[in-house]
Amino acid sequence: MIRFISSAFASLVLFLPAAFAQLETGPLTIMSGETEHSFTVELANDPEEVQTGLMNREELAENAGMLFDFGQPREANMWMKNTLISLDMLFIDPDGKVLAIARETVPGSLRRINPGVPVKGVLELAGGRAAELGIEPGDTVHHDVFGNMGE
Repeated sequence: MIRFISSAFASLVLFLPAAFAQLETGPLTIMSGETEHSFTVELANDPEEVQTGLMNREELAENAGMLFDFGQPREANMWMKNTLISLDMLFIDPDGKVLAIARETVPGSLRRINPGVPVKGVLELAGGRAAELGIEPGDTVHHDVFGNMGE
């Protein structure tokens, strides 16, 4: 019994901090025509961060988001499992161009969300935010991930 309790405690000590680890955050802008929209985003760039995403979050501030950096362009298969809030997903090419937007995704849905083309990244914003700001495919996302932050 003592061995079980010790093992359980050791597991908590080792894994609990990872569950509450803070992701790197930074500025991101979207140029929509002549209008610039500014956000503060969390960067998910390792497999565990990408898999967890915004799961179990009860809210997302209107000028916040999460940017998934896949490194190299690849097929993006997103879903809403364990996601409590609706999201807009912007699928982005290596130059920062928005290729497609999945708008107001359904919380908890297991349906795969895929733009049908390889992407370097996906930006998740609060559901409805892209339409509210007039963000459309063809707009440009500026972030260090795309090498265009100073442009």
